[in-house]
Amino acid sequence: QVQLVESGGDLVQPGGSLRLSCAASGTIYRLNDMAWYRQAPGKERELVAGITRGGSTTYADSVKGRFTISRDNAKNTVYLQMNSLKPEDTSVYYCRAAIFGVYYWGQGTPVTVSS
Repeated sequence: QVQLVESGGDLVQPGGSLRLSCAASGTIYRLNDMAWYRQAPGKERELVAGITRGGSTTYADSVKGRFTISRDNAKNTVYLQMNSLKPEDTSVYYCRAAIFGVYYWGQGTPVTVSS
């Protein structure tokens, strides 16, 4: 079994920054693509950013230039640095990892952007 545990979610003022982390543990042979998704109340889950094992990245248009995804393969961890946060970034953020074509999800970490 594989477990993903997110951390770093918090209440932050508009314009502030947060860094989310997602650590994978368990029977991990090789973590391939990793990604961050988010889901706001009443909305569908959406892709925020993704990163391949080799480091290629992709971002949702709404976060380009503000968010940065990175990973540490030795630690089986993916990060999401979020800057210039806006109230519309308020969501529960979920980590997803692909291992041999199987997707695993974390339990989510809440981010609230409010003054």
